[in-house]
Amino acid sequence: MADVNPGPRRRGRPRKDSSSDARTAIADAASAEFAEKGYDKTSIRGIARRAQVDSALVHHYFESKAGLFAEVVKLPVRPDRIVRSALDTDDDRLGESLVRTVLSAWERSTVKSIGVTVLRSAVSDSAAGRLIRQFLLRELKGAVAGRLESSGVDPAEADVRATLVLTQMAGALIFRHVLELEPLASMPVDDLIARLAPAVQCHIDGVGDVE
Repeated sequence: MADVNPGPRRRGRPRKDSSSDARTAIADAASAEFAEKGYDKTSIRGIARRAQVDSALVHHYFESKAGLFAEVVKLPVRPDRIVRSALDTDDDRLGESLVRTVLSAWERSTVKSIGVTVLRSAVSDSAAGRLIRQFLLRELKGAVAGRLESSGVDPAEADVRATLVLTQMAGALIFRHVLELEPLASMPVDDLIARLAPAVQCHIDGVGDVE
């Protein structure tokens, strides 16, 4: 009896027995795309093309480019989700919400262990460092800037304020968890939040801007 040709494989959601292979293929394709093009220039469509699947399948498994990056880099948490969850508050509480959400997440041992490695890579001049910086700027700074724009802040000014917010919090994380500088390293997290939040709120409000 002659073999039956099933015809070309249809794109879209895979059968149950092929789902694991499809997910792996997408993750491998994403890793290659990020390495070759960097975070900013990598697209979901390009990843899907390399993995030979439909772009809808990429979204089905990983939701977004940020989700794929988190999978490839093996992040224990999604920093983009952490920051976005902190943005859902009133303008005058935004600084405290951001600082508390981010710093509290870093107190978890599972986050800190790999977070230190990520921060060290981010400040290095390696290919991995450049990739991580692109991710942080696009997903974290972009989220804060977008939130400020939604409150009526000019886009250029929102970008400046978001950059200052990010540098303020990144500096605190680096000195506390990477360099372990005292007294910051052993300061109770609630005390650090209380001291840092007003400074971040000043950047959010644009205090000191030249009119």
